[in-house]
Amino acid sequence: MSEKDNLPEADGKTEDASKDIETSKEEVKQEIVDEKENLEASKTEKADNVKEDIVDEIEESNAEESEDDGVKDRHDIELKDYHSMSMDDIVSEFSRLVKHEKVQAIKAHVDGIKKEFSDKFNHFLEEKKEEFVNDGGNEVDFYYSSPLKKRFNDIYKEYRDKRTSHYKNIEQNLKENLKNRLSIIDEIKGLLNVEESINSTYKHFKELQENWRNAGPIPRNDYRDVWNNYHHHVENFYDFLHLNRDLRDLDFKHNLEKKMKIIEQAEELAKEDDSNRAFRELQVLHKMWKEELGPVAKEHRDEIWERFSAATKTIHEKRQYYFAHLDEIYEQNLVKKNEIIEKINLVSNDDSSNHSAWQKKIKMVEALREEFFKAGKVPIKVNEATWKKFKESVRAFNRRKNNFYKSLKKNQYENLQKKLDLIKIAEDNKDSDDFKTVTPLMKKIQSEWKSIGHVPRKDSDKIWKQFKGACNHYFDKLHAERKAENKEEEEALEKKNAILEKLKNIKLSGKQDKDLELIKSHVEEWKQVGRVPNHKRFIEGKFNKAIEAAYGKLDMDKKDIELIKFDNKLEVLSSHQNSDHLDNERSYIRKKIEEFKSEINQLENNLQFFSNVKDDNPLVKEVHANIEKHKENLQLWKDKLKKIKAHY
Repeated sequence: MSEKDNLPEADGKTEDASKDIETSKEEVKQEIVDEKENLEASKTEKADNVKEDIVDEIEESNAEESEDDGVKDRHDIELKDYHSMSMDDIVSEFSRLVKHEKVQAIKAHVDGIKKEFSDKFNHFLEEKKEEFVNDGGNEVDFYYSSPLKKRFNDIYKEYRDKRTSHYKNIEQNLKENLKNRLSIIDEIKGLLNVEESINSTYKHFKELQENWRNAGPIPRNDYRDVWNNYHHHVENFYDFLHLNRDLRDLDFKHNLEKKMKIIEQAEELAKEDDSNRAFRELQVLHKMWKEELGPVAKEHRDEIWERFSAATKTIHEKRQYYFAHLDEIYEQNLVKKNEIIEKINLVSNDDSSNHSAWQKKIKMVEALREEFFKAGKVPIKVNEATWKKFKESVRAFNRRKNNFYKSLKKNQYENLQKKLDLIKIAEDNKDSDDFKTVTPLMKKIQSEWKSIGHVPRKDSDKIWKQFKGACNHYFDKLHAERKAENKEEEEALEKKNAILEKLKNIKLSGKQDKDLELIKSHVEEWKQVGRVPNHKRFIEGKFNKAIEAAYGKLDMDKKDIELIKFDNKLEVLSSHQNSDHLDNERSYIRKKIEEFKSEINQLENNLQFFSNVKDDNPLVKEVHANIEKHKENLQLWKDKLKKIKAHY
């Protein structure tokens, strides 16, 4: 490519061509100087406001992640506090990550899950082993199968298989990407010797830059050398390319716009409360600034870098502050965990000596265990000691618990023997016909059974069914015998139920003598039936109510009806073998007679206060009416007394 081809066209005059060529040469020389200055400025942009170690930290992190195409996904996946989760929750979260997230994005998550699950399961296994030994087992014979541990192992195997498959696949891609990038570098090197127009060369250069950006990740070990090699040849291209000023200014403008957007993003990140997230996003911005964008015009360089570096410094300082104060948070967590351990010790040293109290303590310690795990991390220097202290505290509780239940089992076996003795008594007497003697005995051993404490759980249902079966056998036989004896009473009950139904549905003719005779016939029929079972005696009350309802339908004097009903009542009371019923009724009637006499005397005395009042006074008339009413009631009760005396 001739020098003339690379210069702007002349004005067409041959005699001026040489002059134009010389002018263009000077412009090109100046542009080359400008480009060198631009590159030097780009190299020194990491300047004044941000310490070198901040940028180094960002670049080092980017280098480590260059080969990981899932880095963004990894940062977006929440890293939970697995220490505060139960084993079940840890396994569920592990399963979710392996099934739904990219395997290359969850390494840190899996490492945390594996450590926490192992610590918790080993602690759990130690407790089970201690219980086994305390129950009399030999330590070498201890074996515990955990479905949860098996599930964890299966998920971990699935994770490893996926990870192995993933890295086998990307290994070849990384090698291909490396080969492609080295080829791009060689093409950029070759641009210096290509004979074509400036515009074509520049366009080709831009295409190579775009290819470079899209070339994909390369092996981590090659990252720095390849990037440095690439930038070296990009600089050489700017040094030796006769780039016209319009294209350069356009490039500067494009880079300025992109870098301003990066600065705005960085300044927004500086306001972010989550310093770790902000730092991760800042890494991406620095990578774009360094790897995807070129220089800007000289008058903007210092200004934009100062803004970008100021935001970078703010984010870095917030992150450093977070880590500096993280120890304070860990110290607070340590205080919480020590308090929890002390609470476990207090529960363990409590001298409760019954099953119910120990069940409450077991729940309390389980709650404290969960609280311990949720309390968060403690300083690394005391982490192992705190964990050991916690385990010893829980073990001490478990030893006391196991000792209690060991002694409790001894009592339970004693209770078992007592209940077995009662079973023998029940089975020896279940076929007896001596109901008078055996019935109290069977009731007595049933009461004793309730007073005896717990037995071993494995025997509880079996012996209860055995005891209950023997008792039921005896009482079923007793009830069958009594049912036969009470057959007549049961038949009487059926008959009285039939009479009661007829009486409830009785239809009166309206003729007093005939209706009265009809009701009396039902009463007489009732009396002829005989006794009903004791537990069905309430039917007598139903019958009395039905009789009263029937008499209430008659067109008779209320006093006569009352005396007829009383006659029926006396018939029923007389049918009882126990004479106390008649005695109680007589005492009740005498009491009522005395009450009415007293009321009448009181009313008559009250009349003396109305000596100067005429007899037609409303108040006086009311008192006289009450006296007459009470006298009528008194006479009724006297008539009842005469009737009851006649039954003796």
